Amino acid sequence: MQKRVYWIQGDGIGAECWKAARPVIDAAVAKEYGQEHSFEWVELLAGEKAVQETGTPLPQETLDTLAHAELAMKGPLGTPVGHGIRSLNVALRRTLDLYACIRPIQYFDGLETPVKHPERVNMVIFRENTEDVYAGIEYAANTPEARKLVELLESLGAKVAPDAAIGLKPMTEGGSKRLVRRAIRFALDQKRASVTLVHKGNIMKYTEGAFRQWGYDVAAQEFGDLTCTEKEPQDGKLIIKDRIADAMFQEALLHPEQYQIIATPNLNGDYLSDALAAQVGGLGLAPGVNMSDTLAFFEATHGTAPTIAGQDKANPGSLILCGALMLDHVGWHGAATRIRAAVNKAIAAKTVTCDLAGQIAGSTTVGCTQFGELVLAGL
Repeated sequence: MQKRVYWIQGDGIGAECWKAARPVIDAAVAKEYGQEHSFEWVELLAGEKAVQETGTPLPQETLDTLAHAELAMKGPLGTPVGHGIRSLNVALRRTLDLYACIRPIQYFDGLETPVKHPERVNMVIFRENTEDVYAGIEYAANTPEARKLVELLESLGAKVAPDAAIGLKPMTEGGSKRLVRRAIRFALDQKRASVTLVHKGNIMKYTEGAFRQWGYDVAAQEFGDLTCTEKEPQDGKLIIKDRIADAMFQEALLHPEQYQIIATPNLNGDYLSDALAAQVGGLGLAPGVNMSDTLAFFEATHGTAPTIAGQDKANPGSLILCGALMLDHVGWHGAATRIRAAVNKAIAAKTVTCDLAGQIAGSTTVGCTQFGELVLAGL
């Protein structure tokens, strides 16, 4: 079986991460399955490379191709702060309806992190990807659009400064339920103990509070014979519980072993996934996938790191582990297990890139290329 994977190089350190990661992914498949399985890699353009070749950061041809794709993977894409295109990542997620951002967070042997027991962290975050404040509805201060919204809000009884910048936070029942539904199905398939709805519903009662209620509703209405609530636990059933977002950050530090699957709105998930990644070594080892009902789009979760681009200092671990995540997605679990074991072996031997070396006493710093070669050799 051959699977086609569309890939985007990404900006900054993207090129060197791909050079280190792709041979690992292909070799893991070959070692596990011989010639029975393989990937066909087809490049698409986005970001700086697309601008150079087409004049636009997100060509329509790329979007049209991805609209009919099953698998895709990308390196990091840059996002201008305060000007220019809002975000290539957000544009891809919204245009392709990649509503579920799924990020597994796990510990690898040998990592030394700021927390005492990083090995207790083993969670998967399901982050809603198309709504919330990332939906892109905001207006700059003192613009006609902002003034109109201020006037409208004041007519509804709200008090808003006339020179305020305005951002809106749309959240829908359908969008919230399909995210929680996916998290519950994953938890049941993986035989996990619980799904936790993380929200700020004590303050934002009609958006995040609604997310919480819609999550409980979908669990009761669609999975009632397989789930229960934390208040009424039942042996053998998946527990659905919820935590307020700020309290969840404390829980993630104090009692991470009590949480397996997290389902949360967009902004909460952005914060929480990065914080959890820091507990197990950082974003250099954090894979992720954005999913619609038809497309799985895997991505390195770190940024473009322009200050070290081209210097062979980047950590390709995130992209390598995205490969393992993709292999699990297509059912090639043996090859995925090989990759994770090889990454674990390299880290346990304390041969790591500079982002991890500072955290591991007695480690040997290697470059992006060499780290990829060590993982390759460990397959």
